[in-house]
Amino acid sequence: ILVLYFNNFLRWDENLSTTIYHTFAAFCYLTPILGAIIADSWLGKFKTIIYLSAVYAVGQVILAVSSIHDITDGNRDGEPDTMAVHIALSMVGLLLIALGTGGIKPCVAAFGGDQFNEDQEKQRGTFFSIFYLSINAGSLLSTIITPILKAQTCGIHSQQDCYPLAFGVPAALMVVALIVFICGSRMYNKTAPSGNILVKVCKCIFFAVKNRFQHRSSQYPRREHWMDWAEEKYDKLLIAQVKMVLKVLFLYIPLPMFWALFEQQGSRWTFQATTMDGNFGLIVIQPEHMQTVNPILILIMVPVVDIIVYPLIAKCKINFTPLRKITVGMFLAALAFVAAALVQLQIDPTLPSFPSSTEQQAKFINMVNRPINIVAGDNNFTLSAFESEQDYFTYKDPFNLTIDSVSNEAISLTDGTRNTIVIVEEESFMSSIRFNDIAKKPDKGANAIRFFNGFRSTLNIKVGQQDYGNITANNMSIYVNVSHGMSEFIINNIDESPCIFSRNFNFGSSYTFIIPPDFTFGENCEQHIREIEDIKPNTFHMAWQIPQYFLMTSGEVVFSVTGLEFSYSQAPSNMKAVLQAGWLLSVAVGNIIVLIVAGVSTIPAQWAEYILFASLLVFVCIIFAIMAYFYTYIDPASIEALFVNLEPEDKKKNLEMTKTDMVENHNEKRKVSDTRSNEDKSLRTNF
Repeated sequence: ILVLYFNNFLRWDENLSTTIYHTFAAFCYLTPILGAIIADSWLGKFKTIIYLSAVYAVGQVILAVSSIHDITDGNRDGEPDTMAVHIALSMVGLLLIALGTGGIKPCVAAFGGDQFNEDQEKQRGTFFSIFYLSINAGSLLSTIITPILKAQTCGIHSQQDCYPLAFGVPAALMVVALIVFICGSRMYNKTAPSGNILVKVCKCIFFAVKNRFQHRSSQYPRREHWMDWAEEKYDKLLIAQVKMVLKVLFLYIPLPMFWALFEQQGSRWTFQATTMDGNFGLIVIQPEHMQTVNPILILIMVPVVDIIVYPLIAKCKINFTPLRKITVGMFLAALAFVAAALVQLQIDPTLPSFPSSTEQQAKFINMVNRPINIVAGDNNFTLSAFESEQDYFTYKDPFNLTIDSVSNEAISLTDGTRNTIVIVEEESFMSSIRFNDIAKKPDKGANAIRFFNGFRSTLNIKVGQQDYGNITANNMSIYVNVSHGMSEFIINNIDESPCIFSRNFNFGSSYTFIIPPDFTFGENCEQHIREIEDIKPNTFHMAWQIPQYFLMTSGEVVFSVTGLEFSYSQAPSNMKAVLQAGWLLSVAVGNIIVLIVAGVSTIPAQWAEYILFASLLVFVCIIFAIMAYFYTYIDPASIEALFVNLEPEDKKKNLEMTKTDMVENHNEKRKVSDTRSNEDKSLRTNF
């Protein structure tokens, strides 16, 4: 509901609301780096989770307070008097939320992994599956419950959508969760932090690069790995750990492309759903609720994949390694976008033809009580009384409008707009009145409804809790978005009894209701109202989106759950949270890719954009598969144990080295290495 809060409460337009929303989402996945540094370097994972969860909860409370319109509503008109206060509080709250959620993201998964011994690999894998299952259970509940809380009305001076309740309940639940977590303190295995490890890693890498550059001459022997050039200053243990981290981070380079596709479930796919029919018979699905398909499928598929699919693959003697799982996940996500493109190809013929940026469209309504002949540019047609042409005419230049070969005027319309031109007669003289129409499908599958008042006096019209206001004679009302289903309209006139009529609407349509001069109030008043369909309702069913959600969710199960476990298993003991943060950072980069592509894309057809994303992911998937083929799985604990045993002696030797005797010492080290046990030498060489 955050983007709705921006749009409806803070009064930001859709573009700004969308931009701030995605910026916030990206920031939530950039801050894990900060949380990982704090956890692995200073506080440890347990304390980091506690402190940053408190920051998280405070941010939620501030956001809830910012949404209370009464705090600045001095004149009690239902509108905040000082919107800057609400914007400032909202931004502070969101900043704290981003810091809190980002800070604990890498720590929670890694802290859970810390509770298992090295010989409990299977149990640890099960934990990561349950962990991911829990996340999606929360996602499902929030997607369903939060809009319901928001839909409640609350306020001191005026009743409005209850954003304070919708933001406040998660804040309270976060506090409860934090208390429960703290209560289990004595049960946890807590790994102590090992100093400012990220700074050490950066300094070690910088020294290795600098040292290699200074000794690039051929007189210096080559070393097995470029990081070995840090041996003159840093412990072999640290160098080995840096090698492990760099090896995994290198694999992460292609991963953001998966998230670039995955994150579009909440944007492009939701917009696609607004052009579809969500009537499932027993229930009606709103476009934004289609996102619940993902967490529902996650709850079903995670245990199915763990209990049935993976064991079956193992029985078939297929070595389904973590990196192969990630590769398959990326391929399934690409297939999901191919499915989305196929759905879009079926939707496009059902959509109206909206004007391009160099075109204008016009529709004509005859409010004269007799048929009239109209010549509009190259179009010549006759309209009956109180009727309209069903289709819009498209123009690229200004045109002349001639009515009954008598009235003649030049019409100039704005490029990229749809317009309704109403022909009226006053004192035997005919003229035209122009009104702007919506030039896109209504948001969220709603139905955009408006009224033209051809009656002799001012009318007041309401639908449900929404008010069109007073509509003067020969004037058009504003658009009001009406949900799917039966809606009741009330037309009031000061001198007449109200006219009450009902109309059933589907999804994504737009209508203009004409109230003619001979309109009569009372019973059966709806028989006098003329109905003009400006945008046809959606006809392609929303159920056709389920295959693409199934493919994307299947990809997510084998990609994301595996990625969390892989990041933990291949990380050194003191850099578990750092690698978790690196994994989450790929999500942030994926969001940024979507923002960039959406900002610079000039592809007119949506299905073509889906195919573009799918093609890019397949290309990246092939690159990742090649990288994974050459990757050698390691046991960080065994490697660290080996280097810990050698560390004191080697460290002493390293500190005595100087630039002048580097070559000599290098040869000496090789002789010493030859005397070590074959087992140790083999392990180090393979690593």
